[in-house]
Amino acid sequence: MAGAGSLLLAMAVVICLVTTATARQRWKAAHATFYGDMSGNETMMGACGYGDLFKQGYGLETAALSTAIFNGGQTCGACYKIKCYNSKQWCKKGTVRVTATNFCPPNYSKPGGNWCNPPQEHFDLSLPMFLKIAEYKAGIVPVLYRRVPCLRDGGIRFEIRGNPYWMLVLVYNIGGAGSVVDVKIKGSNNDSDTEWIQMSRNWGQNWQTWHQLVGHRLSFQVTTSDGKMVQSDNVTPPHWKFGDVYEGKQFPV
Repeated sequence: MAGAGSLLLAMAVVICLVTTATARQRWKAAHATFYGDMSGNETMMGACGYGDLFKQGYGLETAALSTAIFNGGQTCGACYKIKCYNSKQWCKKGTVRVTATNFCPPNYSKPGGNWCNPPQEHFDLSLPMFLKIAEYKAGIVPVLYRRVPCLRDGGIRFEIRGNPYWMLVLVYNIGGAGSVVDVKIKGSNNDSDTEWIQMSRNWGQNWQTWHQLVGHRLSFQVTTSDGKMVQSDNVTPPHWKFGDVYEGKQFPV
């Protein structure tokens, strides 16, 4: 009887895992447009706090998300696979994989003509990405999308800005879930180690603290939206500089 119970429990776990995996991979309906030109200059910077997307490794494989998907910036860094569908005239075959780097703002003065108004789910793609799945003349097309793991080269990047009394850290190049929901920082020098310090989200994926950590080697704990955490110890030397970028460990995919 004990063996039968164990077998039933194992089968239930397998079914649960399969169901969860299927739910993660389910395609959802939305629409897509594009902004900017082929150079992608208009896609730089943006509401997630990223700067030069080429320098940071995102390139033009990016999208601005409508309010319904953007989730107040918590989705910044997430990756999506998108394909055009249900339009033989405008759709091309294939898919694109993009990272959420910007926000497509609603326009409540045009409740019937703005695709980024809630509750609509919408992707405003860079022009090169749009042209991979649809014809330019279409302007807007119906799409199917699903969340996918982010594939990144190298480790997590930490760009440190601010001043000796206030530190702002841009966390980017995140693998796996891509979207960061929690960051902690710790400093250490020759005298002592600080405790882990809870950072708060300033905007997008910029995280801040008012603790004074100049002269400390810095370590980070980064947690993504799937609940996974990666700890990067001694990411910086003790004499790190504001404006520099440092590399930590990466989430396994």
